[in-house]
Amino acid sequence: MHISRFLLGAAVVMAVTACDKQPKIELQTVKAERGDISETVTATGTVESVTQVDVGTQVTGIIDKLYADYNSIVSKGELIAEIEKTMLESDLRSAEANVESARLTYEYNLTNFNRDKALHDKQLISDYEFQTSQKDLEVSKTAYDKARADKVRAAKNLNYAEIYSPIDGIVISREVEVGQTVVSSMNVANLYTIADLDNMQVIGNVDEADIGQVKMGQAVTFSVDAYPDDLFEGQVTQVRLNPTTESNVVTYEVVVAAANPDHKLIPGLTANLTIYVMREQDVLTLPVNVFTFEPREQDKDGKLPAVAADTDLKSLAKDQKRVWVLDNNTLVPRVVTVGLSNGMKTVITGGLTEGTEVATGYRESSQMKQEEAERSPFAPQPPGRKK
Repeated sequence: MHISRFLLGAAVVMAVTACDKQPKIELQTVKAERGDISETVTATGTVESVTQVDVGTQVTGIIDKLYADYNSIVSKGELIAEIEKTMLESDLRSAEANVESARLTYEYNLTNFNRDKALHDKQLISDYEFQTSQKDLEVSKTAYDKARADKVRAAKNLNYAEIYSPIDGIVISREVEVGQTVVSSMNVANLYTIADLDNMQVIGNVDEADIGQVKMGQAVTFSVDAYPDDLFEGQVTQVRLNPTTESNVVTYEVVVAAANPDHKLIPGLTANLTIYVMREQDVLTLPVNVFTFEPREQDKDGKLPAVAADTDLKSLAKDQKRVWVLDNNTLVPRVVTVGLSNGMKTVITGGLTEGTEVATGYRESSQMKQEEAERSPFAPQPPGRKK
């Protein structure tokens, strides 16, 4: 008899427990909070110098002196190399001598011309003699002008023997050694490559699916493998329309300008770009699921919030949406003005204040802790549970 009563009591406990297993419906809410919202496009690219100049020479000669080497910091107008000047100085002296010779010839012919002209005017010499004197004067004048031009060119070539930096920057390449002969031809013989490392740019390759979202002026952050803990900032300055196709993948070049005061960025580094095609900071936001929430009527236990009368959805503008606000355990419809969205969060520009509690959905809970507390000691234990 005692055992029967005990089993009956256990059955009652199990029946109560079975009733408690019925799922409970709970309302989920979220508070409108201020924060940042963004949408990004990722790409890879190569770091380059905005200003990079190949410094060369326009004259042929032997490198006599080099005043700059790899990584030398140079200023605009600073002497960085010299070409041996012996031949160039000789050319200048020869040109000066030719100028003097041409000048004497010209002045002699000018004197003859003036004398012959006076005689011709008095018809004391023939036309042939006068025309010959006139021709000699013109030929000597042309030779004199040519000699002076040759002198200017020889002087200029001598100046070209001294090579100066055209910009402020750092020498990133040196192509010659002292004693090496450089030959000037159609192409200028390159001696140095100087780059301005204060202002860098990244040439990023953006996929064709994302290029439509990238615009000039958008903010960019990027990292390089050389400094994995540093995050660099930049700005889109150009979107190039010329496509590049490789392995059937079409990409477009995007130029990102970036300041480089610490000179950490150097040409050739690979950069991982994050382009902010949409970015709002310190704005009121809500998750997008609040706009699809539909309230349920209050359950028989009265645990769900009451539902206020809905508004007419036809009166909503394009930039307006309806949300359900929890106010004193009552779901109240509220029309809000929305802004940009990244698919997860939406900017709220009007109709709501910070901290307002908005409904997002319902959740069913079986309260497992209460079920374990009320489990009968005679019920079978789950595998692995200690008795």
